Amino acid sequence: MRSHREWRYSITAALVLVTGLFLGSTASGVSAQEAVEGKSARATLRETTDKVLVVIEEARDYVDEDPERYYAAVHEVLDPIVDFRGFARGVMGEYATGARYRGLDEAGRDQLRDQLERFTETMRVGLVRTYSKGLLAFGGSRVELDDDEDSDDSPTRATLRQLIYSDATQPYVVVYLMARDKSGAWKMRNLVVENVNLGQIYRSQFESAARRYDGDLDKVIANWTVESAAD
Repeated sequence: MRSHREWRYSITAALVLVTGLFLGSTASGVSAQEAVEGKSARATLRETTDKVLVVIEEARDYVDEDPERYYAAVHEVLDPIVDFRGFARGVMGEYATGARYRGLDEAGRDQLRDQLERFTETMRVGLVRTYSKGLLAFGGSRVELDDDEDSDDSPTRATLRQLIYSDATQPYVVVYLMARDKSGAWKMRNLVVENVNLGQIYRSQFESAARRYDGDLDKVIANWTVESAAD
């Protein structure tokens, strides 16, 4: 029997993949300009949620025999619109700031760029593979955007509140803080599920690992697992 804390982390992790860690406003076949002009942050969130829920339902017929096909299907939906690099950089925190980068010599900058790229790929593969499994538990759940919430904070920022109805008496509440990037595309800047800030959880995990390995980021990355961040 899972504790409330374990279930909450499972919900957090799964929903990240359902709706996208960082949602962009462009989908396959839609130009960035068309997306900026024609889609709101709310529409982007709703469309991405619907797409992944369809993948989940279709996967029930084959996932046991061909899990790789399922992972590929989730990647196909999420890879074009999830800023895994930005998320990975945020998780690395002070180890990947612009100030730290500028303070390094050329060799150090090359090393940091390489570490960021490797950590990005580790996060991308780990998140999708680990939490795609958890997503199956949410097939058939009712997912709604709270229309009572004011999502138009400004032309460049939006706060969206999503309700996920499962077996619990009250729906799980997910708050999305979104902002437009320099190109005008909507990006997810933060995600809070039941008062749990996912970005902070992973950043704390990274900082703890960095201390354990005496600041050796290569060892942190080599030994990183997505599962450990939810322990």
